Amino acid sequence: MKKNMGKTDKTIRLFLAAVIVVLLFTDLLTGTLGIIFFILAVVFVVTSLISFCPLYALFGIHTNPSKK
Repeated sequence: MKKNMGKTDKTIRLFLAAVIVVLLFTDLLTGTLGIIFFILAVVFVVTSLISFCPLYALFGIHTNPSKK
């Protein structure tokens, strides 16, 4: 897996994951929608940590500046 995510992209994903977690802990997101958003937050965190997004690879997107 080659890194295809830049620093800005990773920061945005981590911020969104944090917002989702806060919404879950304050019970603003509950039920099935809460579960879906929790899974999305986990995906955001994992893809940010490994700097690789499978969807980006599928569509040929690279936000990593060293790959341009």
